[in-house]
Amino acid sequence: MSLMSPQQQILEDHMRSLCDELDHYLEDRYGDRYPLHPNRPERGKAARVSYDGLFSTGTKFTLGYGSEHGRGYMVDIEMSTLEKVHPNDRSEIESAAIEFLEEQLPRHFPNRKLQVVKDGKVYKIVGDFSLR
Repeated sequence: MSLMSPQQQILEDHMRSLCDELDHYLEDRYGDRYPLHPNRPERGKAARVSYDGLFSTGTKFTLGYGSEHGRGYMVDIEMSTLEKVHPNDRSEIESAAIEFLEEQLPRHFPNRKLQVVKDGKVYKIVGDFSLR
């Protein structure tokens, strides 16, 4: 039994779909840059996109207490490898991911004013998340 309203569930479903597309985008572009963690299934072998391949992407809602930008969805991009990820690679991948999200937000959330911002050390999607 879900504790979310139907409107909240729709918003969460759109956010999950956006993150799945981001995961595919990063896998296509950077998936062969580092060896996969030995315990991680190869891309396409798990039930969900975020459970296999080099990348796992998602968002987590935060009320934004103490944040300059307030409430929103923190963007989470993890790489499943035992190798140390070079800072230049991490920066390049983060930049590509943020650019992708900025381009895709209007398609997934039409008629909402949303943007991706850097909030301290994390990126967040902020703006109009009203339940309508």
